[in-house]
Amino acid sequence: MPKNRNTFSSVAPALAAWRRRLGNRAVHAGWRWMQQAGAVTAQNPGPHRFGAIGTGTRLAFPQGTVFGAPWIRLGDHCIIGEQVTLTAGMMPDLDLGPDPVLVLGNGVVLGRGSHVIADTRISIGNDTFCGPGVYITSTNHSYDDPHEPVGKQWPRSEPVEIGPGCWLGTGSVILPGARLGRNVVVAAGAVVRGEVPDHAVVAGAPARIVRRWEPETGWQPPLRTPAPRPIPDGVTPGQLRALAEMAEAEETG
Repeated sequence: MPKNRNTFSSVAPALAAWRRRLGNRAVHAGWRWMQQAGAVTAQNPGPHRFGAIGTGTRLAFPQGTVFGAPWIRLGDHCIIGEQVTLTAGMMPDLDLGPDPVLVLGNGVVLGRGSHVIADTRISIGNDTFCGPGVYITSTNHSYDDPHEPVGKQWPRSEPVEIGPGCWLGTGSVILPGARLGRNVVVAAGAVVRGEVPDHAVVAGAPARIVRRWEPETGWQPPLRTPAPRPIPDGVTPGQLRALAEMAEAEETG
């Protein structure tokens, strides 16, 4: 009898562990299936009827809040991360007129958990990349009346324009009325208002220009690190892996 009890006591934990592993794999496989099935594309728009959704554009599942879709236009090959909010108008089911309110150009990337709140027009240029948690809004609360709760006062709205090729770092905030030029870099956590010229780097709250490129002088202040060497034309991924393995072997050897 003691021998049988020992055998049972050793088998039971192993069986429980096997069931946990099996359940874990099933959960992850199911979640991957839901991510694939729940993604929104031009071919599979789900419950949304966007004004336009371009070729190769994909909204990851689960999506964040989306309303005003008929006034949202998404260009080609955009990547919209999980839990990204896209809204046009102050609330659902409004008629916003004939023109689009929120426009994303081609190749725009919105990182996980970002929010784009367009009560009036917001346009984001081609190939602009946003890190996680970026907040872009065309509306701000007003607090003119000191006796009325801020949240009950009528907000102020101004259009937002973000030029092509920009990079918006994690947690950055773009306020109403902001106009960013071409290839602007917004540092993580920066709060941007007003106009930012082409080829500028801004940081801080409120954001200010900390570096800028001009054709005559280049980057001022000068960059502290050398520019990365581009990959030569015609190099395949397999060749890049082989070079990396050779470099690693030289370092360890």
